[in-house]
Amino acid sequence: MNHGQFYYATKAFDVLERLDPNPEYWRGKRGVCVGVFQQIIAGHEPRETLQDILQILRSTGNPQVEYIIRVMKKWAKDNRAPVS
Repeated sequence: MNHGQFYYATKAFDVLERLDPNPEYWRGKRGVCVGVFQQIIAGHEPRETLQDILQILRSTGNPQVEYIIRVMKKWAKDNRAPVS
């Protein structure tokens, strides 16, 4: 995917999951959130995007989300990226 496309896909899967809690939408959302995170680590997405991704993940009721958020927040702390 090109610059920004993971981020827009994340927003799209978030909307789909809210409208229909289909497990396929969660899997898609999880994949693109991790994709955005990889892009942030590689320096292809702004670090500030991580805050948006964390907010989108927090809107999910799936139990996997806590582990994913923990990993992202640890990276942010270790790399002085802005998150709350």
